[in-house]
Amino acid sequence: MSKRPPSKQAQATAAYDANTATGRPLRRIALSRRTALKGAGACIGLPLLDAMIPSATASEKTAAAKHNLRRLSYVYIPMGFNPAHWTPQDESLDNLPRSLQPLAPVKQQVAVITGMDLQNAYPGSHATSNSAFLSAAKAKLTESSDYRLGTTVDQIAAKQIGQHTQLPSLELSMDMLSTVGQCDNGYACVYQNNLSWSSPTTPLPAEAHPRLVFETLFGDGGTPQQRAASLRDRASLLDSVVGEIKRLKSRVGSQDRERIDRYLESVRQVEQRIAKAEANAMDHPLPDLDRPVGVPAAYRDHARLMFDLQLLAFQGDITRITTFQLAREASTRSYPEIGVADPHHPVTHHGNNPTKLEKVAKINQYHVSLFAEFLQKLQNTPEADGNLLDHSLLMYGSGMGDPDRHDHSNLPVIVAGGAAGNLRGGRHIRYDSPEPLANLHLTLLNKVGVPLETFADSTGTVDQLFDPVSL
Repeated sequence: MSKRPPSKQAQATAAYDANTATGRPLRRIALSRRTALKGAGACIGLPLLDAMIPSATASEKTAAAKHNLRRLSYVYIPMGFNPAHWTPQDESLDNLPRSLQPLAPVKQQVAVITGMDLQNAYPGSHATSNSAFLSAAKAKLTESSDYRLGTTVDQIAAKQIGQHTQLPSLELSMDMLSTVGQCDNGYACVYQNNLSWSSPTTPLPAEAHPRLVFETLFGDGGTPQQRAASLRDRASLLDSVVGEIKRLKSRVGSQDRERIDRYLESVRQVEQRIAKAEANAMDHPLPDLDRPVGVPAAYRDHARLMFDLQLLAFQGDITRITTFQLAREASTRSYPEIGVADPHHPVTHHGNNPTKLEKVAKINQYHVSLFAEFLQKLQNTPEADGNLLDHSLLMYGSGMGDPDRHDHSNLPVIVAGGAAGNLRGGRHIRYDSPEPLANLHLTLLNKVGVPLETFADSTGTVDQLFDPVSL
């Protein structure tokens, strides 16, 4: 009886192992981009490895990486800004205003855009600021369940580039609220609670609990009791896949082994931080009944953890689309750690009071600093011919301009990333007359491979944001 010939995957693996030893170039893919480590209740995606895109030449490998690495991330801040400490004075970012100074280390991969507006968010409200930010659509005025908006840009992208990943998209927030009914001037709370809508009538709830996000990314843990038992039974999620890790590392080269080790160490650190937060919450119970176990008590720690989870999701190619609400519209959160003990929302009704305006600027700078830390971590994470920031596009901003007037003009907007080396960073793009935010949304969709001619009330694209080089 003749032996069955080895599969193509087996042949590819053998070729990879042989060529890794000899240093010869490769022409056959040894590992699928979807390769994951699987264990008991866990499925851990992997960073992009050389073994996933072997090529005869460096240029071919670079082209393959740029084609496959298209990520899109949106970060929302509520209640507008203080433009006096935000708006750059010229077309460069050489002299960053105070609220944007945390961006200095990554400013060459950042563009600040002023003069954009959301006409469909009027009449001005907190609910429409949030709901129109990614939809550029007019929300139906209702306090009931017959709400209607529009499909948001992140979900349009998810339908195209999210189909190749474990999760089409990931929706995150910082506020664990389940308010329903009427929240703002006759608008249902659903408009204020949700950034992402997969259809005009389907809002996507965001998750604020780090443990639940972690388990969404790396494996479900069942009931709270089962999760607690799992934590007792194993020191780390990685323990359940240790055999898979060992086998995988035996099949790849030394650089890939280092990449795997760095990524898995990041996973372990995040898991340990979550476990520490859970233990702290159990040992030091707080009267705040809305804070589930496992959520860091400090806002900064919570936000950093949520950003780190997004980094892991991108690095492991678990998803390529994320949205993150850094705080909810009309939030009364205070920030004593930066000297703002007053609730955020009342401060934004400043009436041009210098003291209140100063506090708004401090909050703006604080939120930007958290985003800037995330950008630096992306930049410090190697991938293919560059780093994670090179292969991502991120938009940061608010659906409100002047919070005192609840207007939706001159919005604070930042675009960051590399777009595979295509973004023209270190620049301030200023529009003297109102420019639809939908134009920026359309531009970013096109740049990540979602070819649309129009979106919502768009009138064109923001061509000056990118060099005229195709992705």
